[in-house]
Amino acid sequence: MSAKAIHINVTCAIIEQDGLVLAAQRSAAMSLPLKWEFPGGKIDPGETPEECLRRELVEEMGIHVIIGKSLPTSMHHYPTFAVTLHPFVCSINSGVIVLHEHAAIVWLPPEKLHTLDWAEADVPVIGSYLAECKAGFR
Repeated sequence: MSAKAIHINVTCAIIEQDGLVLAAQRSAAMSLPLKWEFPGGKIDPGETPEECLRRELVEEMGIHVIIGKSLPTSMHHYPTFAVTLHPFVCSINSGVIVLHEHAAIVWLPPEKLHTLDWAEADVPVIGSYLAECKAGFR
């Protein structure tokens, strides 16, 4: 990574519902096209990760969430930028999912998450989440 490379801080929501977890597929027009990710977005200056996550989920999907446990941050270096993910386990409080940015969503049991073609930065988050599931944090 060059000295001028961009580093962004991003939140992501591991949204649970009825024993399943939401995965969102990036649109063909987005960076990392058609890769799967946990929904969320860039943290604005002066914004907490929780505030960012609430704002992004309303903007991207039209839903309001209850933010639960935070998971360890994860950093990944892509060829042109680096990202630090700030993951949170969430549940939907209100609203019905309407996709404003993503191509598709799918609800999967946690043990099936690995079957998708994930954005590389999200892969360690899946590992942290599955470890928490095994530890019985619910």
